[in-house]
Amino acid sequence: MRKRIAERVRGTAARPRVHVFKSNLYIYTQVIDDTANAVLAAASSLEKEFKDRSRNTKNKAAAEVLGELLAGRLKAKKIGRVVFDRGTYLYHGRVKVLADAIRKAGIDF
Repeated sequence: MRKRIAERVRGTAARPRVHVFKSNLYIYTQVIDDTANAVLAAASSLEKEFKDRSRNTKNKAAAEVLGELLAGRLKAKKIGRVVFDRGTYLYHGRVKVLADAIRKAGIDF
């Protein structure tokens, strides 16, 4: 399943890929340029900056804070358009809230 998704969702320098991974306790995101095999930005619920803004690390409110944090980093690097890679997760719950928070901050996908 992951291989099929990876074949269809590719990030470029003009439009990098936002990859989401969630564990039982934390949420991790990375912005990846697949043509250069480089991580351009990352954010996770383990960071001090995240923990200053949110007490919980695994609910929808935490996903929204993480989306705002990642969007701020994307704007700092002047990245305005991305491709959203939800992986094998359903576009529901924390994944959807994360994507909506990134969109609300002005990042297009």
